[in-house]
Amino acid sequence: MGKDRAAVHREIRELTLLFEISQTLDRVLDVRDAVGPVLQAMARHMGMMRGTIALLNPDTREIFIEAAYGLSASQQGRGRYKLGEGVTGKVVATGRPAVVPRISEEPLFLDRTGARKGVNKADISFICVPIKLGTGTIGALSADRLFADGISLKEDLRLLSIIASMIAQAVRLRQSAQAERQRLMEENLRLQEELKDRFRPANIIGNAKTMQVVYDLIAQVAPSDTTVLLRGESGCGKELVAHAVHYASARAAKRFIKVNCAALTETLIESELFGHEKGAFTGAIAERKGRFELAHGGTIFLDEIGDLSAATQIRLLRVLQEKEFERVGGNETIKTDARVIAATNRHLEQMVEQGKFRQDLYYRLNVFPIHIPPLRERKTDIPLLADFFVDKYSTLHHKSIKRISTPAIDMLMSYHWPGNVRELENCVERAVLISGDDVIHGHHLPPTLQTAEATGTPPPGNLDAALDRLEREMLLDALKSSRGNMAKAARALGISERLMGLRVAKHGIAPKRFRTTR
Repeated sequence: MGKDRAAVHREIRELTLLFEISQTLDRVLDVRDAVGPVLQAMARHMGMMRGTIALLNPDTREIFIEAAYGLSASQQGRGRYKLGEGVTGKVVATGRPAVVPRISEEPLFLDRTGARKGVNKADISFICVPIKLGTGTIGALSADRLFADGISLKEDLRLLSIIASMIAQAVRLRQSAQAERQRLMEENLRLQEELKDRFRPANIIGNAKTMQVVYDLIAQVAPSDTTVLLRGESGCGKELVAHAVHYASARAAKRFIKVNCAALTETLIESELFGHEKGAFTGAIAERKGRFELAHGGTIFLDEIGDLSAATQIRLLRVLQEKEFERVGGNETIKTDARVIAATNRHLEQMVEQGKFRQDLYYRLNVFPIHIPPLRERKTDIPLLADFFVDKYSTLHHKSIKRISTPAIDMLMSYHWPGNVRELENCVERAVLISGDDVIHGHHLPPTLQTAEATGTPPPGNLDAALDRLEREMLLDALKSSRGNMAKAARALGISERLMGLRVAKHGIAPKRFRTTR
């Protein structure tokens, strides 16, 4: 027996409503943006007078109306319940739905919003169903409708329960998506940090942003066989970068051959690079393999490439293009699979314009340039480098240097370092050698660093000036040790707090600068 027309009409209305709600929930990213349209759809298809979606605040354990249909803003604001309070509070607390045929006959119905004042409550039915997420209840969906004998509240209860489940499912999916996005973001950040650490060469010290750029470039070029050109001032660490590129590559197990092009005469450079046959020239008493031949399968580092003669530049160009060469005095063509890393502190572009460096060789070398910043552009790395060199040379010279004094650090940070890291290393080694009290003081540093700008004191020239410098250094050390505590520093120096204050004022020292020192 077929369904009657009313039942068919009701099913079509329900399916239309559920389809509309499904589309609404799918369309928005935040479920809170969908609850208003959901209630409006329920009002159109169910004849709902009023409807609310109430949520439980997990922190305060209070239930509040998130969205409403048929309520004013002030009425919605009054809709707050404790767990177990009223019909809504009981539904959220128990997780079970409630059907009130006539709200006038239900003592638990509080009408906290005041939306039913002035109407006959005997004509209003109230249905409230829980919105469940997992095993817990996060809120409730409720609806008012006119009570009538022909209306099945049981069917309305079933329909509201389906809608509440759809809302809960949408919340669950959004939470899962949000949690997954958060997980992916955290994983991405973790991987970025791991990659930074992984590709930060162990032989290079420095955390400055300019060095992070260098580390990133090393990581990008190391896995390939691309020719690398290292640019930078003398003493900035180009050889260390060349080592890092080699040992981060697939050639790490093979040889790393170094050639200083500036240290060899024009008559020797070709023999060094390409080797020679016995009797090729006076003194060639035996066959000798060149650096390119020795570097087969590995890496050859050509330092000071800008000092090559014109004739050697031509032969080097052939090696880069054809991967082959002949030994001096020989006819046999030798193949080589050596990766080339070149370095220079010269302005090659200017040399090309002046005709001192071949343009075609320049382009062959300048495939992947890496600029190593001078020390003055990465001053935040100076304390790290200084500490490293102190440890290195303390061990080497059997000394026990514990620290670098604050004035000495200030001097290191103020200096412009024309000789870059190499000059810093030499300064620290000298200071380690002459220190006699396990501390590197300002007066242990070379005279080139002893300037008024660096120390904040008058230029040395008499006993008073020297005593002032020593007094200032001791005051700074004491304040650093006491984290800026004047009384503690005075006790350490064996003077009164009053005298400490006078001496600090005399030298223009600000104790506050040490209070954040760690």
